[in-house]
Amino acid sequence: MTTRRHVLSALLLALLLAAPSVSIAGGDWNDGGIAWRPLAEGLAEAKKEGKPVCLVVYTEWCPHCTNYAKVFHDPRVVEKAKRFVMIRIDKDKKAMTAHGYAPSGDYVPRTVFLSPDGEIRKDVTSKRTDYPHFYDENDPASVLAGMDAALAEAKKAA
Repeated sequence: MTTRRHVLSALLLALLLAAPSVSIAGGDWNDGGIAWRPLAEGLAEAKKEGKPVCLVVYTEWCPHCTNYAKVFHDPRVVEKAKRFVMIRIDKDKKAMTAHGYAPSGDYVPRTVFLSPDGEIRKDVTSKRTDYPHFYDENDPASVLAGMDAALAEAKKAA
């Protein structure tokens, strides 16, 4: 009986190791490194602490969202995120809410920076003319520049 159990365990382990890696729907947003908040909780926290907000709208089916999620694993982004209240909204699950954070269109992924009082910072964009809230999905420098601009604007307003 013990031998049979070892053989079955070995087969199960071999199957698991041979299985292709499974991607996470919508990407791995580094929940362990970034303190993502639900919208209402995040807005209340931002107001209370006087922190700007970095709000990301995404979907689970979007390949660009999956790529963009990887940017939030960059150590520089993780460190800078500590100076923000970080909020993520799934556009498909919270369509009406997400639509309220679409100053330049309802595309995904989009990253919108908000003041501590929850107002959209329309002056903080990726500098793209076609999709100004679409930051480079492959280069952390893009969203880091947006974060720096949002922090500079928050400092001016304080």
